Amino acid sequence: MSEQLISLRTAVPADIATLRRWDAQPHIEAATGRDRGEPGAWDWESEIPQNVPWREMLVAECSGRPIGFVQIIDPAGDEGQYWGDCTPDLRAIDIWIGEPDFLGKGFGTEIMSAALERCFAVPAVSAVLIDPLVANIRAIRFFTKMGFQVLGRRMFGEDDCLVMRIGRAS
Repeated sequence: MSEQLISLRTAVPADIATLRRWDAQPHIEAATGRDRGEPGAWDWESEIPQNVPWREMLVAECSGRPIGFVQIIDPAGDEGQYWGDCTPDLRAIDIWIGEPDFLGKGFGTEIMSAALERCFAVPAVSAVLIDPLVANIRAIRFFTKMGFQVLGRRMFGEDDCLVMRIGRAS
């Protein structure tokens, strides 16, 4: 486990160049199953400036250095209804480490712990969902180690995903 200070802060337009650079990293492309430049990938220029009540877009920092990204959404409020019909007691997380030299050193665990803490700080939240690609065995192992349990497979557009859940008690 790393001994560095991990923090999450709101992503701002000044982060867009870093986010774009991370999008081009091979480990990010492998985790998403497609070239991040393809349609349907993140449109940082339009997404980052939006302030919607159902989503937080966060940059994970290690001692002040940006190293990753976290998105936390309230799937019940999501205007695009990505998760479908959900109750308001859920949150969903997207997470990745963008900087390759921070992989495999415990930072993912620290970032996920901070994200879960943020989700469960809302008393009404009973569980958090995540949807790694079925082919992303490394991510599935990581989420399982964090306490997530498999709910089942689901297609999100063209993406074959494994829906996983962690409850407040875990």
